[in-house]
Amino acid sequence: MKIGRIRIGLNVVVQIVLILFLAAMVNSLAFKHYKRWDFSRDQKYALSDKTKRFLDTLKGKMRITVFFSPSTPITADLQNLLTEYQYAGKGKIDVEQIDPERNLSRAKELFDKYKVVTDESLLVLDYDGRNKTVKASEMADVDQSGMAMGEGPRVAAFKGEQAITSAMIDLVEGKKKTLGYVTGHKEPALSAPTSPITLLKTFIENENIKFQELNLLDQPAIPADVNAVMIVGPQYDFSDREMQVLRDFWDKQGRILVFVDPAANTPRLRAFLDELGVKVNDDRLMVFVRTGIQELALTRDVQAHFLGDSPVTKRLADVRAIFVGGTASLTLDPNRGRAVNIRLEPLIQAEKGYFAETDYNSDNQVKLQADAQKAGDVPLTIAASAEKGGSADARVQVNSSRLIAVSNATFVQDNAIMQDQAALDFVSGAVNWLLSREQMIGIAPKIPKPLTFSIDPEGLRRLRWILLVLMPLIPAVIGTVVWWQRRV
Repeated sequence: MKIGRIRIGLNVVVQIVLILFLAAMVNSLAFKHYKRWDFSRDQKYALSDKTKRFLDTLKGKMRITVFFSPSTPITADLQNLLTEYQYAGKGKIDVEQIDPERNLSRAKELFDKYKVVTDESLLVLDYDGRNKTVKASEMADVDQSGMAMGEGPRVAAFKGEQAITSAMIDLVEGKKKTLGYVTGHKEPALSAPTSPITLLKTFIENENIKFQELNLLDQPAIPADVNAVMIVGPQYDFSDREMQVLRDFWDKQGRILVFVDPAANTPRLRAFLDELGVKVNDDRLMVFVRTGIQELALTRDVQAHFLGDSPVTKRLADVRAIFVGGTASLTLDPNRGRAVNIRLEPLIQAEKGYFAETDYNSDNQVKLQADAQKAGDVPLTIAASAEKGGSADARVQVNSSRLIAVSNATFVQDNAIMQDQAALDFVSGAVNWLLSREQMIGIAPKIPKPLTFSIDPEGLRRLRWILLVLMPLIPAVIGTVVWWQRRV
């Protein structure tokens, strides 16, 4: 009897030890191979590839001090996001949470240290002796329209990653890169309240890049502090003097990003691109899509995919995107490129089925369908890069002239980017490649999208019928069946 009890006791002890051992193993594995899944709409807590890659480049510790009261609307969102930063930082991110309403002494100590002079909820980033403040208002759009009706503030859009990563880049890199924005040819206004490229401007600035407007007629040369030049859809052509300024910049290892509007008459600008081996053709990409059994509709919006051979689009390889508005085809001339030591690389190509129509103003459906049938399966390029000098080996950093040309100037506007963020990802990668920041190329932080719900009158009638008739009827039928079975 006594032996039996000893045996039972030993079994219990062994089982407890095994359970503790298994628990320790599970915790160890969970710590080493941590994984979280973000099921929120728009994946607002999941860090972008770009942020993760940037955190990998950190050489020192990044300290984040959070001065948030629990009543701040985005407190919970911020805590979840900072947890992601900590795990992605692999020990390089330290976070201290301080409630300034409860821990007054600690809050005052750090307010004095970082010279904080605002009562707004904020966080302070400290890296290598430098610090930067990010306010709650920079991390979210808050809707307070319901305050008059007794409702609390509502977070309309959480932009924590954009604000925090931007501040981190600013701290690590120090001086901002300068991107010259060419004006004077009816390009989209950069700073106007109604600018159609507000989102693009904001996201580029969030990558520690500042814009400087450039009127080439007033400049004998591109200023020395301008690291790259952006040209977006000029409606008027450049003068000979302006083109000479642009050519001189290119010859001195300049970096240029050009979005050509195919409908604009810009022969001098196109001639410059042609000299580099990138010809903008006088055509428009189109495709017939089936809308019924025998019905075809012509569309000029181009569905295209990114190619993975270039560092610009490597992380977007095979991603599909819609390029709205008119798009021309590009012809690359590698022979001309090789003659002047220029490497040409296609970046974006239209999907199969698109054809390049030279008679693009025609409404003759029969003719256009015939042209579509004659078109072969030759890929149609709509974006390409050109690099002069440097090294074909990405591991070898040698200064070079770099250019990216895109035969569409509409897809970067706010209304297009809101529908398809791939445009933002591409432009972000293009700008970072031009600035020799290959480590910053990746998927850009997501644009917060408002949740909308619309229903037509017919759908509303169906919904009313479902809610008022069908849903109450289902439990009534089930209850009747159960009652009948019990009766029988």
